[in-house]
Amino acid sequence: MQRQQQLQDWLNQALDGEAFTLAPASADASFRRYFRVTLPGRTLIAMDAPPQHENCEPFVRVAEVFAKAGVHVPQVLGQDLAQGFLLLSDLGNTTYLSALNESSAGDLYRDATDALIKIQQTSRPNVLPDYDAALLSREMQLLPDWYLSRQLGIQLDDKQQVLIQQTFDTLNRNILGQGQVYVHRDYHSRNLMVCDANPGILDFQDAVYGAITYDLVSLLKDAYIRWEEDQVLDWVVRYWQKAKQAGLPVPTDIADFYRDFEWMGVQRHIKVLGIFARLSHRDGKDDYLKDMPLVSDYLRRACDRYIELRPFLRLLNQFENFQTQTGYTF
Repeated sequence: MQRQQQLQDWLNQALDGEAFTLAPASADASFRRYFRVTLPGRTLIAMDAPPQHENCEPFVRVAEVFAKAGVHVPQVLGQDLAQGFLLLSDLGNTTYLSALNESSAGDLYRDATDALIKIQQTSRPNVLPDYDAALLSREMQLLPDWYLSRQLGIQLDDKQQVLIQQTFDTLNRNILGQGQVYVHRDYHSRNLMVCDANPGILDFQDAVYGAITYDLVSLLKDAYIRWEEDQVLDWVVRYWQKAKQAGLPVPTDIADFYRDFEWMGVQRHIKVLGIFARLSHRDGKDDYLKDMPLVSDYLRRACDRYIELRPFLRLLNQFENFQTQTGYTF
């Protein structure tokens, strides 16, 4: 309550005493919280990011970078970085996740990939942090640290640890060899809003400079909504054709691009399984456990298609058998 009172006091100053009401808008997997500020004739969004846990500065910086790319992100109307408060324009209530269906998906994903290409076209190095081998590896390490160890209760032996590390190294070589662009890093149906200048883009504070396939994987192999693989392939091809026309650093052969897309997906889904397990065991956020089976299925299907990744798949299947024998369920 003390934190909310601090936000109220700050908003009174930021809005020059204009009368308003405050109601929860949304929360995410971090410590950030969002409130809808209702004023006469308009609404705004207040972000509460406790500075001991979160830093608002990257959000402000990336909002400026993405706005210059010509995509629809919240305007930063007020800020107090020391207290961890931001006042933002309101992009509405309608997420892609709530609006996606068989009839709407084509138009919504077209808009999302067009916006992605705009962001990628403005990319240049040394603006955002590099999505380098160290960061990619730290993300993948969440799988043994949280998913295997804490979620499944598995203790890896030396041979298994070596195989997992070899897989991580193999993935990194491919990913670091891909064309490098701005990467939102969580470009999916919960962070895209249906609005007039579609899509509205949220939750971009962790943006980096990295592999061109990453955001496309986030969008089309979404942890929260599933599409048939032939439909995903069709959307990948459509993006790839536009990206080539835009002069982006994609392979000239769609087979090479699709392989890059799949291998990037393996890295992401390794990470996401670890994140979902950590959210449950460390933060008490168990809602994400229901999304693990879809993420695991993405991971297994992709690994099965590439001989270099099949030893890792066999290891995952071995753990799945362990899970069945002990009666463990998600």
